Amino acid sequence: QYMSGFGNEHVSEDPRCPGALPEGQNNPQVCPYGLYAEQLSGSAFTCPRPTNKRSWLYRILPSVCHKPFKPLKEGHLTHNWDEVAPDPNQLRWKPFEIPKAPQNKLDFVSGLHTLCGAGEPRGRNGIAVHIFVCNTSMLDRCLYNADGDFLIVPQQGKLLITTEFGKMLVEPNEICVIQQGMRFSVEVFGETRGYILEVYGAHFELPDLGPIGANGLANPRDFLVPVAWYEDRQVPGGYTVISKYQGKLFAAQQDFSPFNVVAWHGNYTPYKYHLEKFMVINSVAFDHADPSIFTVLTAKSTRPGVALADFVIFPPRWGVANNTFRPPYYHRNCMSEFMGLIKGHYEAKEEGFQPGGASLHSMMTPHGPDADCFEKASKAKLEPERVAEGTMAFMFESSLSLAVTKWGLQTSNGLDENYYKCWEPLKSHFNPKCK
Repeated sequence: QYMSGFGNEHVSEDPRCPGALPEGQNNPQVCPYGLYAEQLSGSAFTCPRPTNKRSWLYRILPSVCHKPFKPLKEGHLTHNWDEVAPDPNQLRWKPFEIPKAPQNKLDFVSGLHTLCGAGEPRGRNGIAVHIFVCNTSMLDRCLYNADGDFLIVPQQGKLLITTEFGKMLVEPNEICVIQQGMRFSVEVFGETRGYILEVYGAHFELPDLGPIGANGLANPRDFLVPVAWYEDRQVPGGYTVISKYQGKLFAAQQDFSPFNVVAWHGNYTPYKYHLEKFMVINSVAFDHADPSIFTVLTAKSTRPGVALADFVIFPPRWGVANNTFRPPYYHRNCMSEFMGLIKGHYEAKEEGFQPGGASLHSMMTPHGPDADCFEKASKAKLEPERVAEGTMAFMFESSLSLAVTKWGLQTSNGLDENYYKCWEPLKSHFNPKCK
């Protein structure tokens, strides 16, 4: 079950304990049912009201009840952007391999692999792009990210995510955001794969619509927030709380489930969104509108109009532009563009770019349609047509210059060494006698 609305002031209590929310105040001397009050702050106390993020949680035991944190091996999770030399080339990866369970059991945390990023979590400014591949559920362990927010894009397999605020079922073609500090555990149902955009120092917002007006793109009512659910469960063998802190992992033990929140209220919550709900805006006369019209969520930088990171999708839509080359145009950008494919065939590169794979076009590195796409689109009869039917591609775009990790360039064994060849067949059509 869910409540709807982006950034709303939500109120929820588990129906097993009616009246668990204190009336008229946040922190009474004695909470109903003998619960503990605990505030989770996602912004500075003094932030202006429109950007102030916090929720009050009423729990069986406070989250402070744990043994000291100790270092945990990070595996392929990193924020060391100097592992290998910079590479300005167009990069493309084949679908990332999911290990088979009997040989190598991986849950959501142990299956995290950092592909690229920039910035630094201690300075609270930066992003990272991770791939997750897993084949088993997190058992008596949870994760919270002290560094920033996770935007999770499942590509294969559904995720049942238990949070302190309740449960969310997130399937391919949906996304979810777990904001900084929120504890969560992921249950999977077989081989599972997806992408994560992590942002340090900012939260995701809905983009401003400007001349579009009040409606369009991702509508606030389509974002879903879980309802309160708790478990009063003792774990004598030890429950592991994993912290991602300053780019490293740490583990602490406690003897009870952290998902013991009976009621909560506030505007700082996890949430999910179905990409089919996106109201597409498109050109209806000629030429292209900028791809910013496909922005679902944005994390703003300190520079007005410039995003630390945007989450952009390319959903099924109608193409009707007259006298126009309709696929994406050839382009060099002052932003970094990381693309993934959830399903189908991306319109600009129907061959080679596969679901579960990815591409990275770095700052000012040229990119655009492959040769086959250019030739077909240049000769096509321009009639109204469905574009990207059965497809969902997305882009993580950033104003930061992204460095690729050693895992991304070498260890993953997924880099497509022949990517550049898709443009080699492009030929000159120049004829000075033909205007």
